[in-house]
Amino acid sequence: MTATDFDAERSYDDGQFSAVEGFRSDRMKVVFGDFESEQFIPVHDPSSDVAVHLRSGTGRVRDGGEEHRVEPGDVVVVGADTDRGVRADADTRLEALLVTAPPPTDAEHEPVREGLRRNEFGPHDP
Repeated sequence: MTATDFDAERSYDDGQFSAVEGFRSDRMKVVFGDFESEQFIPVHDPSSDVAVHLRSGTGRVRDGGEEHRVEPGDVVVVGADTDRGVRADADTRLEALLVTAPPPTDAEHEPVREGLRRNEFGPHDP
């Protein structure tokens, strides 16, 4: 059993969101996501399902063409091959647990790296 907690894994970064891997297998990946105000995971559409559980802060989760406002305790599930991204609201830190199954490939995360380089959340950015 792999056991940890948010306090042990918390890792904010002024430059971009922080993703600390808590567990990984060939079937699932668990990440602790820490976001400063207005930081984001750029929109991408990997071949995996993701469940996002918001622990603290407020923000938005992109699910295809929709954005869901999230607050502590909320869970949003986005299916495989669907645009998804996470963004913290202004003036708040956001902590989330993200579980993907199966883990996205390195190639599927290229749009994330590109969005971070360009400082763009994604297409149809409101």
